[in-house]
This record gives sequence, C-alpha cells and structure tokens, in this order.
Amino acid sequence: MAQSRSQDQTDHLGRQRWRTVDIVVASVLGVTFGLLFAVWNNLIYTTVSGPLDGTPTGPLVAGVWLLPAVVGGLVIRKAGAALYTEVVAATLSIFFGSVWGLSVFMSGVWQGLGAELVFALLLYRRWGLGAAVLAGGGAGVAMGVYEIIVSVPQYSADWKLVYVLCAIATGLVVAGVLGHLLVRALARTGVLASFASGRTQSEI
Repeated sequence: MAQSRSQDQTDHLGRQRWRTVDIVVASVLGVTFGLLFAVWNNLIYTTVSGPLDGTPTGPLVAGVWLLPAVVGGLVIRKAGAALYTEVVAATLSIFFGSVWGLSVFMSGVWQGLGAELVFALLLYRRWGLGAAVLAGGGAGVAMGVYEIIVSVPQYSADWKLVYVLCAIATGLVVAGVLGHLLVRALARTGVLASFASGRTQSEI
C-alpha cells in the first residue's frame, strides 16, 4: 500500500514537469489572450463599461481579463500554468497601449495567482467544470481585492464588498464557465492532442 502511494506521488510529480510543448502552448495562449486584451481594452471596454463607471458593479464587465488563467491551467494542467498564461497575456497587452499603464502587469500577477491557488488546493488533479468555476472565482477574488486597494480605495466599505462580489461573479461565469467551454471546444478540434486536456473529454 505504501509503495503504491509512493509510486502514485512519483508519477504525479513527473506529470508536473513542464515539457517544451507545454511552454510553447502556454506562451501561444498568453499571446493570443494578450491580443484579445488589446482589442478589448482599446475598442470595446470603454463602451460596455460606460454605464457602470463610478459604481461598484464595474467588475461585471472585467471577466475577460481572467480567462487566460483558467484556460491556461485547464489546458496545460501543470503547476504555474495559470499564473504564467495570465502574466504573459497581461504583459503583452501593455505594449498595445493601456490607460492603466504598468499596473496591468500586477493585475495579471494577482489574477493568475488567484486561479493558481485554486488549482493548487485541488492538488492539480481536478480539471472539470467545478475546478474551472472555482479557479475563475479565485481569480475574481484576487482581482476584486487588489482593485479595491489600488484602483478604488475611495469607495465605502459596503461598495467595496459589492465590488469584490461582482468580481467573483464575473470570474465564476465568464472566466470559469466560458473558459471551460472554450477548452472543450479546443479539445474537439484536435489541437490539444498532445495534452491530457485533449485526450480526456470526460474530465473537462
């Protein structure tokens, strides 16, 4: 029994080692989302966020920024994938111009860490819809808490609470559910054949 458990742990650690293809695909995902961020930030966000400006419901339209962490984690299934993909996406988007400047990088770090923590708590063994939703919620918590400190410190306590709850909601739905569906769609195309996420449809 002890030998079997030890072997299982060894196998799991072996599966956590990053391969070249993991680095390449995580980077491609990060760059792709970085380009999406650039379009979203410069052409769409101002329009859709207008009615929510100055209210604690602003995070409801911010879920797209949390997608890379969830998708990266679900596709690569390795420790650090959620954080890496999110940071690459955030960093690239800076080069296309952003009203938030270099703070976008720190946002990416915290959002990536929020999702990464959830995958870590699941021991990097759960990759279904539940895991995706929880990871999205984790990224949302990180985004909300970071922004009430850095972006909207002037809000009252009750507005800050609503702000964080809205960030969690968009994380659960947009990053979690939509991220899960996106990975399933990618798996069906065959582009993830080199990954467990592309071979085990029933797990995602």
